[in-house]
Amino acid sequence: MQISLIFLVFILMLPSSHSRSTVNYLPGFSGELLFTLETGYVGVGKREEVNLFYYFVESQRNPQQDPLLLYLTGGPGTSAILPFFYQIGPLQFEYTNASRSDVKLEVNPYSWTKTANIIFIDLPVGTGFSYAKTWNQSSRNSDSLVVTHAYDFIRKWLMDHPTFLKNPLYITGISYMGLIIPRVVSKIYDGNERGVRPELNIKGFLIANPLTDKFIDFNSRTEFAYRAGLVEDELFEPAKENCGDKYIYVDPNNTLCLNSLRPIKECLDRVNVNHILEPLCDTQDPKLICRDSIYSYSNTWANKKSVRQALHIREGTVDKFQLTNTSIRALFGKPDTIYYSHDIFSSLSYYKQLATKNCHALIINGDHDMTFPYVGTKQWINSLKLRVQSPWQPWFIRNQVVGYEKTYSEGKYSLKYATIKGAGHSIAIYKPEESMVVVERWLASHTNSSTS
Repeated sequence: MQISLIFLVFILMLPSSHSRSTVNYLPGFSGELLFTLETGYVGVGKREEVNLFYYFVESQRNPQQDPLLLYLTGGPGTSAILPFFYQIGPLQFEYTNASRSDVKLEVNPYSWTKTANIIFIDLPVGTGFSYAKTWNQSSRNSDSLVVTHAYDFIRKWLMDHPTFLKNPLYITGISYMGLIIPRVVSKIYDGNERGVRPELNIKGFLIANPLTDKFIDFNSRTEFAYRAGLVEDELFEPAKENCGDKYIYVDPNNTLCLNSLRPIKECLDRVNVNHILEPLCDTQDPKLICRDSIYSYSNTWANKKSVRQALHIREGTVDKFQLTNTSIRALFGKPDTIYYSHDIFSSLSYYKQLATKNCHALIINGDHDMTFPYVGTKQWINSLKLRVQSPWQPWFIRNQVVGYEKTYSEGKYSLKYATIKGAGHSIAIYKPEESMVVVERWLASHTNSSTS
């Protein structure tokens, strides 16, 4: 109890106002950084009790004119270190050190920061290096509060960085943030229309493998498994008939459906939902190399004192860094906890609202992702009943088909849907060049009209 009181007093003494620092060197990287990196905190909430930590990387092309992306990591509860060092940031971990005690960094040739300014943020509070100054703020969070905090963050960050107010702004992210991002974007448009200052130059949003509607997306896993050849006709057809296309939240009295789903579940229990062709990590077989095993690099690196000093982490705020806060993270069927309420079920109504705005959207699916499969994404996009502007067609890199795309429009609203062939849930991990190219091309198609 005495230790807790001392810690609370210490936290309350910390500055609640915004702070930022330039980072020129990072442990594990040889020499000075080849890009402009800023880290800092932005206080949000009524009394700024919540301090959100961020990494800001200026575009390596033209930071004064290139788009500004606020990137929200999925989970929820997964640190911004994941997209920064494993997916779309300018650096990545070298996977050569077997002991992993001396973690090295190298340049990521497929970073999105080559053509865009990006803010990576530890959100919600309790994620990464973000923290709360009062116990009541840190003990209970929710999807709805994350929306509010994300909106407050980008407004306050831009007030602290007024030179970026004119840059085209896009709210971007992955996975669970599909529930959050459309609501944040809608808040920005509403704020602009109500005259909230500063006015944000919002142009749209981008989400990879989004969770959009908890029924549609989780329910689509069974049909995806069937289409992918993981489930045979003799199993799928009875389930389809007995369950009426409803494979989750099944009526406990519908024994025919439950019995039909049992062998399907057995077929899928040991399949990696993040990428159906990848091995499933087995903690009992540490010699098995799988992508999840490389995430331990981040915990080793971020818990070093030299790293925390380089990133300007406030001492005493986060005792032990964890890539993912499991008390916050969402899993299908997992109930709310004392720490987090998953109180948003669907963002579909916000997609419909945004279809009335001057707004551009890009939705990307890795076609081997079973976490939130393309089957569900296509279903909810079709429910928006948008006009097809460009039909389904392949897109290419060096004359090779790397995915497929389709474009919809409604007035000044546009939505591009693209798949990346062979990619899993975290598209930039599996197909880094393809993910960079599809985003770069999409941003370029709006940049001229945005800056004119």
